[in-house]
Amino acid sequence: MTYVWTGLALAVVAAALLVIRSFRSAPLPEPKPWTAPLPDAAPPADMAIYQLPTGTYENRAALAYRGGSFGDLRKFAATAVLVQHPAGDLLIDAGFGKGVEEHIAAMPSYRRSPHELGATVHEQLRAKNYDMSRLRGVVITHAHWDHVSGLDELDVPIWMNPAESRYVERAKDAVVFRDIARTREIHGYTFDGPPYLGFSGSHDVHGDGSIVIVEAGGHTDGSVVVFVNLPDGRRFAFIGDLTWQLEGVTLRAERPKMLRMLADVQPERVRDGLLNVIALADRVHVVPAHDVRAYEPIPEWAGSRGGV
Repeated sequence: MTYVWTGLALAVVAAALLVIRSFRSAPLPEPKPWTAPLPDAAPPADMAIYQLPTGTYENRAALAYRGGSFGDLRKFAATAVLVQHPAGDLLIDAGFGKGVEEHIAAMPSYRRSPHELGATVHEQLRAKNYDMSRLRGVVITHAHWDHVSGLDELDVPIWMNPAESRYVERAKDAVVFRDIARTREIHGYTFDGPPYLGFSGSHDVHGDGSIVIVEAGGHTDGSVVVFVNLPDGRRFAFIGDLTWQLEGVTLRAERPKMLRMLADVQPERVRDGLLNVIALADRVHVVPAHDVRAYEPIPEWAGSRGGV
């Protein structure tokens, strides 16, 4: 019996050491930078982009990327992005909504974090007399609660691809989305376009290269990256949760293994997508959904003239 207990103790110690090791810095291999020409884009002159911060929640850097510090308490963004286009505006994700407290309560206790609430997307748009008839819908990078909570006040189509539709039918993490989407129109789209900047399929929203959604499954079945190309030549990649913080790109640091297993349905696909983004980082401004720093180049809607 002593041998049995000794073996169990050694197994527990070994498992604990493996968990601890998975939090240490271990940069991914450096991918070859993207040197080919960027895809053609002809965005209209009056196209514009704005950020709409709706609040933040707290998390440790050590839980966000390998090599992060447990003493580094980060404010994770819950920010929507409004892309104005003469053929119709789109939101990328929806941030926190009016029912965010209920949405957080629907999550397992270990996923509930201290949070600060701001004005919802709906409140911010209304404050600037935005014409809601211009809004074609909300493109969700994926269906987790902190990306879709704000849909509860937005009676507009939710843009979603078939793989994400399958995900929301079965995933416990999509309970908030399922509740909200029961009374919302779903605008389905497919990746009917060619490979795009290393991603296997694409959907050109307006046909002018200004907004291109690409297939980047792995965090969820149908998670996506949204590329936005502006008339002044700036290019943005809204990468959802391929990484939670910019260090995923700048330090080539993926999530610790335990977090990858908890957060990602296919961790290896997430790694592939992250490496694609890292290869583009010198050519495109990369925006992880939860890094407040990444939104700094984007003007806030609250500071715009709005409603124009």
